[in-house]
Amino acid sequence: MEVAIIKYNAGNIYSVDYALKRIGVEPVITDDPERILKADKVIFPGVGEALSTMTYLKEHKLDVLITELQQPLLGICLGMQLMCRFSEEGNTPCLGIFDTDVKRFLPEKHEDKVPHMGWNKLKDVKGKLFTTAQDGQFAYFVHSFYVPVNDYTMATTDYILPFSASLNKDNFYATQFHPEKSGDVGEAILTNFLNL
Repeated sequence: MEVAIIKYNAGNIYSVDYALKRIGVEPVITDDPERILKADKVIFPGVGEALSTMTYLKEHKLDVLITELQQPLLGICLGMQLMCRFSEEGNTPCLGIFDTDVKRFLPEKHEDKVPHMGWNKLKDVKGKLFTTAQDGQFAYFVHSFYVPVNDYTMATTDYILPFSASLNKDNFYATQFHPEKSGDVGEAILTNFLNL
């Protein structure tokens, strides 16, 4: 099985590469459209800022490529947010795979720290990325923007308010948390994705 990690100006590509190697998969890190199109599975990771990243994707024609992929694709963190319609981060039009917008966390009380950083519980999990065993388990998050709960939501997390921890539409899957940094729980979710 060939797994392609989309190479672009994002910060967590190598931690995703390492996590896949731990579960016995040797991914290819590439921005070559042909390699990406030929891969059995594609991972679209991301740590960074929405506007500059979308600019980069457009300049390299990766924006169109991503939306046209037919094989299972997993977006992680910023990757998930860029798969939405619009992000309040830099007022950025995004890829529009998920017909929903990305909002900025607004602290409601003193303890509400932004970015949301650390381990939080996954709730109401459903869909092919998860098993019922993952309901109530903890995953690792680092983000200042969130996707509200919507028709594509496959798991939720509470921080300041309930938000989407995972999305799915057709062959497009996404997690706001970092499965590559979420220990055994994340490893199981990556394995579920690879087994789609």
